[in-house]
Amino acid sequence: MTATIAYADVEPGTELPAQTFPVTRATLVRYAGASGDFNPIHWNERFAREVGLPDVIAHGMFTMAEAVRVVTDWAGDPAAVVEYGVRFTRPVVVPDVPGDEPGAVIEVSAKVAAKLDDAARTVRVDLTATSAGQKVLGMARAVVALA
Repeated sequence: MTATIAYADVEPGTELPAQTFPVTRATLVRYAGASGDFNPIHWNERFAREVGLPDVIAHGMFTMAEAVRVVTDWAGDPAAVVEYGVRFTRPVVVPDVPGDEPGAVIEVSAKVAAKLDDAARTVRVDLTATSAGQKVLGMARAVVALA
């Protein structure tokens, strides 16, 4: 696969389509199984509160992965992301709610911040990820190779 967005078609300031990602306790249990991270702060409310958290929290790597989906969906190829890093600023708190309603929502927006290398056709994309009105990732940046 290759990126479907052409380097020539983007400029600094180009906004990527924003997305929201619902998070339920079931989502966290599935992620724990896939990742092998069964830390009880991600599924046991009593334990999370005992260690000073307001409730169960999403895995940091899960939050990071959800956020970069904005970039991979835009680029058209997950392999187009050649570098990605974030700073974890706040946890995504996921309260237990009845039914299929999400306990939390991660809202992600992104924009092309800079064209980096014309020969490699790479751009830097800056992401903003929030949950419950709080920024949950800081310095979230991806370097993306475009077509």
